[in-house]
Amino acid sequence: MSNDSNDIQRIDSNERLSRIVIHNGTVYVAGVTASDIHADIEGQTRDVLGKIDGYLAQAGTSKSRLLTVQIWLKDIERDFAGMNKAWGEWADRSAMPTRATCEARLARPELLVEVIVTAAL
Repeated sequence: MSNDSNDIQRIDSNERLSRIVIHNGTVYVAGVTASDIHADIEGQTRDVLGKIDGYLAQAGTSKSRLLTVQIWLKDIERDFAGMNKAWGEWADRSAMPTRATCEARLARPELLVEVIVTAAL
């Protein structure tokens, strides 16, 4: 962890991005994609959500503190139901965040889903 100033923490930074940024009690997690690019949409979504659990823990928070979520699907018509199945198994039903889901061309053709989250500390 490196501090650029007293009020911003950046975790897992490289020349392109910081994986996590914490400012004013808010945790911002950069877009997360699956490591297992051969999995179907449910598998990739579970992989992504598991990674998000780890990033939130690293920042000192959890999915029960999510504020907003952006979900990007390669093919929303084909993959929306499968993504929602995995999401429904993972999400904290007592603390649902705001959420938007849309279709987008992702960085690699094998990627089916990317998720961006913002949480309170």
